[in-house]
Amino acid sequence: MRICVFGAGAIGGYMGAKLAQAGAEVSLVARGPHLAAMRERGLTLIEDGEAVTVPVRAAADPAELGPQDYVVITLKAHSVPAVVPAMHPLIGAGTTIVSGMNGVPWWYFHGVEGPLADTRLESVDPGGVQWDGLGPDRVLGCVVYPAAEVAEPGVVRHIEGNRFSLGEPDGSRSERATRLSEALAAAGLRAPVRPRIRDEIWVKLWGNLSFNPISALTLATLDVICADPGTRKVARDMMVEAQAVAETLGVRFPIDVDRRIDGAAAVGAHRTSMLQDLEAGRPMEIEALVGSVAELARLTGVATPTIDAVLALVRLRAAVRRAS
Repeated sequence: MRICVFGAGAIGGYMGAKLAQAGAEVSLVARGPHLAAMRERGLTLIEDGEAVTVPVRAAADPAELGPQDYVVITLKAHSVPAVVPAMHPLIGAGTTIVSGMNGVPWWYFHGVEGPLADTRLESVDPGGVQWDGLGPDRVLGCVVYPAAEVAEPGVVRHIEGNRFSLGEPDGSRSERATRLSEALAAAGLRAPVRPRIRDEIWVKLWGNLSFNPISALTLATLDVICADPGTRKVARDMMVEAQAVAETLGVRFPIDVDRRIDGAAAVGAHRTSMLQDLEAGRPMEIEALVGSVAELARLTGVATPTIDAVLALVRLRAAVRRAS
């Protein structure tokens, strides 16, 4: 089984290192100093205070790696459309694309029945680049839970979590999902195959769509956002609106809004990924995390005034940051 991790930064590097340690045939697509370090010294994973270095096959050009059984995409969602052509050498007749990005995925309406079946989402797949270039039939959904960071080029530090939930868009328990689940489990990772992967996508998105843009607008950490009555209410209102959208689409939420907020507060003084990207001058995942929910709201006819207002503000925040 050949597995390529496309976007081997923190999360992709963590998965790749675990697979390599288990002896899997894994390759990594990366760039810059991180790629150079992996080629020169291998990939080092720091986990539970112990550093283990493994040799890995790493490349900037996917054409060096050839067709794969699985291509696991761990890039930021907005980065994917531009690299779809570069992925083509990795894709053979039986290749499965594992979609491990945050937010509403571009394939969301593939494998569902009803009037929205195979609807394309412009917010996360402008012009249908991924739909046409990768193909929704190839996709296996994945919800990523671990936290990790690139401590220095070639070195990934695992912070917490080891679960990568998998799920077919149509809810079936397929052979390809089972095989990948078993490979990840052999590497010490939890990879349950879920019949309702969209439910998990929404539970994770629930917090991301609210806390991330609020943090980018206020520069506050999670604990502060949840403790302040004003920002807690804004987050809660956004989550209630998002829940209404999701439930219209048949999603079931296993917890209520306040428990979800309290869980975020318990994380402590965490700087969200959007805040980190803002401070580093990187593009923020605005459309995947917030714009996509607004688009779904329009498709379902659900009013989302708080989401729409925050989306307008954070889009302007990004535009001002780009212009400065």
